[in-house]
Amino acid sequence: MDISLIINRACIGLIALILIVLAYFKFTYKGDSSDKKNKQNNKYTLPEIIEYVKAALNEMTSASLDDLGLSEEEYNRRLNQRATLIKSLKDCTHGDLNAKKFVKGVIFDLLLKTYEFTEENMNKVIPFHNSMALSSQEKFDIMLYQYKEMYGLNGLARLIDDHQLAELKHHPDSQGSGSYRITAAEIDEVFEGFRSILYFEDKLQLIVQRVYQTFKGFSVVDEVRDMKIDGISGGVSGVPMSQVEYDDDFYDFTSRINEQPIPMSHDSVWIFYRGKSVHLEFLSFGTEAELKRVCQNIYRYNNPGQLSEANGFKVNEMKDGSRVVVVRPSFSESWAFFVRKFDPASATLDQLITDRIGNHDIVKSLLIYLMKGGRIVAVTGSQGSGKTTLLMALVAYINETFTLRIQEMSFELHLRKIYNKRNILTFKETETVTGQSGLDVQKKTDGTVNILGEVATDEVAAWMIQMAQVASLFTIFTHHAKTFGDLVYSLRNSLLKQGIFSNEKTAEEQVVRVLNFDVHLRRDPDGSRYVERITECILIDQEEDYPESFKTASRMDQRFVAMMESMTEYFQRSTNRRVGEGRNIIEYRNGEYVAVHPISDRNQQEMLEMMEPADQLRFRQFMAENWGAAAVESY
Repeated sequence: MDISLIINRACIGLIALILIVLAYFKFTYKGDSSDKKNKQNNKYTLPEIIEYVKAALNEMTSASLDDLGLSEEEYNRRLNQRATLIKSLKDCTHGDLNAKKFVKGVIFDLLLKTYEFTEENMNKVIPFHNSMALSSQEKFDIMLYQYKEMYGLNGLARLIDDHQLAELKHHPDSQGSGSYRITAAEIDEVFEGFRSILYFEDKLQLIVQRVYQTFKGFSVVDEVRDMKIDGISGGVSGVPMSQVEYDDDFYDFTSRINEQPIPMSHDSVWIFYRGKSVHLEFLSFGTEAELKRVCQNIYRYNNPGQLSEANGFKVNEMKDGSRVVVVRPSFSESWAFFVRKFDPASATLDQLITDRIGNHDIVKSLLIYLMKGGRIVAVTGSQGSGKTTLLMALVAYINETFTLRIQEMSFELHLRKIYNKRNILTFKETETVTGQSGLDVQKKTDGTVNILGEVATDEVAAWMIQMAQVASLFTIFTHHAKTFGDLVYSLRNSLLKQGIFSNEKTAEEQVVRVLNFDVHLRRDPDGSRYVERITECILIDQEEDYPESFKTASRMDQRFVAMMESMTEYFQRSTNRRVGEGRNIIEYRNGEYVAVHPISDRNQQEMLEMMEPADQLRFRQFMAENWGAAAVESY
């Protein structure tokens, strides 16, 4: 073979090999560049940022400090910082606002110093630069952030009030009277006219909040829960996933009927605001798994036990004093939680009973005198009517020398926070200590006044009656009775169920003898709350002598008639004769409070005996001004 041909073929082969190698490196380099570019783009998404923060926090709380060669002073400083971070990471999920603030501060510093954020790449996380691209939730978060900067925890209330969002609205397809809800369209409209100036740090704070609420906080309700509102709940509307996951035709059928997306249980966020249940339609947990995560974390303060299928509900309090109730399947049809908040700052009679209603001073004055007079008072009404808040306010007028003992299902009253210089101790039921046992212990704690946060069980109701008779000077409690008669019958039935009495009349008489007054609260559909009535419990005299005219009758027929009258009276007293009656002292009528009947002589006399001389004089004047001199002329 010709040597030149061999050389030519070798050169061609070498050139081909070089071309192949060059092409390989070219395409390999291009692929690496593409991967790098994709990785750079993904870096500024919430999932990537959350994973980065999780890894960084894990490193900060678990890395060894021994190999860093630190001085003793620096070692101890870092050790204390780590301990504070670990504690805050645990407490921030319990409603501890200080712990939450600390954790968010750590995340802010971490992202600011190590994540290479700029004004431009921030927009990849949340499109701050384009309001059209913002979701309704993001618009709400921006507005709530700025309102919180201006008004603190009153930010949500100001946002709602400024734009009249919590108004009654009628749905086009609804046949009812309408409902309270805030829609995505309303949020979009408000945001259009909202002057939003966000600086670099503001945008980073909003990103930090989204990161925090997704892996440590309470999802979309995290900031809302902290606000000064009456409460918040989730998972209480929409279709539960368990009812549709095996129904292939459900989505198609309901979509044709409604012509709109079907709200599921995880699309449900409601707030309780000024007595109204308001649906935040624009907020959603996104998935049932996210709602479940919130339910499993929100109740865990002080380790109340495990929420399981066998134990399908938990009642507990959070670090900030909120009451939380969590339920789960199969006890309930879906995962759901209820947070009820009580604001000690608003627990005053001046804020609860305002001049919105005419002659409001008569109600405030009477409530004060009931406390100064040591009356056994039931505060009744439906859920959300303000029973607990009124009870908190009434304590201010109890003689300061009296020691107070409180029994609750969960810590709600927090009276020691309001009245921190008074002798107060609160007990609550636990899995191993019943309400009966707790009330029994109270008898041995030098208590003068007993307060029951809620008489919710037969056991506690029966013990309350006994305690009011012998164990305390007087008692205050709340109850869900709708009428005065319902209150008496409910307490009577509790005595019968507990086996304390076997005769209905005897049990009812004990209740009537113990109970002095019922303050009944009402909440209208528009959220307005007021005292509907203050009722005195009057014991009907059962000690009257039976008619004995048959003894003096001269004729036999007259004796027979007189004997029948005596027998009729006996059977009436033994069967259907009333033991007591409710007499309204004050009623709410046509937008004002009206004085109706005066307080009975017996209660007036007992109240005066409990009061100091100056209060006695003022009480007599109060009675004379509102019910006339005849109401107090015997004293």
